[in-house]
Amino acid sequence: MKFRWRLEHTMEQVIKKRLQQVMDASVAKGETPGCLLMVIKDGEEQVYLESGYADIEAKKPVSRDNIFRLYSMSKPITATAMMILIERGIVDLADPVSKYLPGFRNPVVCTADGKIEKAEREILLEDIMNMTSGLTYGGTDETGRQTDALFQEVIHGLKEENGGTISTVEFANRLGKVPLLYQPGQSWSYGTSADVVGAVIEVASGMRFGDFLKKEIFELLGMNDTDFWIPAEKQDRLAKVYDCREGQPSVRYLDNNLGIQNDMAYRPAYEAGGAGLASTIDDYAKFTQMLLNGGTYNGVQILRPATVKFLGGHTLSAVQQAGFDNWIGLEGFSYGNLMRVLVDPTRAVTLGSKGEFGWDGWLGCYMEVVPEQNMTFLMMTQKKVTGTKLDAHPVTAETMRAVTAAVNIPVVAIGGIDAANLLQLQGRGLAGVAVVSAIFAQADPCAASRELYRLAGQL
Repeated sequence: MKFRWRLEHTMEQVIKKRLQQVMDASVAKGETPGCLLMVIKDGEEQVYLESGYADIEAKKPVSRDNIFRLYSMSKPITATAMMILIERGIVDLADPVSKYLPGFRNPVVCTADGKIEKAEREILLEDIMNMTSGLTYGGTDETGRQTDALFQEVIHGLKEENGGTISTVEFANRLGKVPLLYQPGQSWSYGTSADVVGAVIEVASGMRFGDFLKKEIFELLGMNDTDFWIPAEKQDRLAKVYDCREGQPSVRYLDNNLGIQNDMAYRPAYEAGGAGLASTIDDYAKFTQMLLNGGTYNGVQILRPATVKFLGGHTLSAVQQAGFDNWIGLEGFSYGNLMRVLVDPTRAVTLGSKGEFGWDGWLGCYMEVVPEQNMTFLMMTQKKVTGTKLDAHPVTAETMRAVTAAVNIPVVAIGGIDAANLLQLQGRGLAGVAVVSAIFAQADPCAASRELYRLAGQL
């Protein structure tokens, strides 16, 4: 028994050391400004590691006291809030969204040939919880353009007013007028559904969305540093965001994105259920432990065990899964209640356990709940998309044609190609193009992939 303990202890130290080396190397290469890593197993913190900076200019090391913008890691919290209302019988997943948000009455769909037609049915709460509503983030199609325009209006309002000019409910009602990508329930697309969930919670509860989260989740769990904004006395704890490009100095990123204030200095009028929260690693660990424990943390029950099982175990239908399967890197996973869930570990590109669930955020925050291992995993960082091909040099159209004419093998173009400029490559003799950020840096990678595929067919 003593030998076994020593062996396990030694392996634990080896794993910790290796993880620390990986994190330090990532910081040294400029892949991330700084990051935190936490693993809790059997109710005990097994791993806590930190590396790099929360503020590079001030040489301020990252620490567990730092507050991080969660972006899409807000979604599991929003989903949990919806489950609270479902348990109480206040809402039902079969309810039409228009019951709470009149802007969703008479939805329309943008067809493949660009025509607008009436939707076959209304969008249900089930649809917005599973991202099968037909809503999306910004893109080059009509749905994406109108959605992006709405986000830009929110961002413009942030500049005019401290908290913005468009409320959570107004934002959602206006989304309801945007043409859908497909008939409700007939596919899957990553998008603004979670923001609509937040607005439904606000209307159904009779409380501002942020107030509901605070009363029903944050205060009960002791999540004292989680909110849609950061007051002045906590601003020095907010980690800075950096545009990280390997091999180059990281540059401060100051823009507002998806209607979210970068400095989070004021309570926003638009409290984004899909992206608006900020939190610490310790706060979020309380939330994930609550989920792992079947809805209870430190004797406080947020949800019933059966509800948590449904929350973290719901999956898509076959026709919906076909849309989700377009998301490269999530093979073996399905989706439900604003989170991925691993259904087939043999198909996954990373090691995992069947039934684990979670999500991550645009700036690199990541969470996973692993019931089979009685474990939760958290990572916190604040990095914008990493650049590639930094030592590459642009080539002219003439050079491109000369290369394709001189060789008898297929030539593929790569570097800075996106939907806005892809067709400029017509007539260059190319066999195809390769892209990275044009897909993976987009809010909706699936929609971006579809548009690029359509345009590439014209080369």
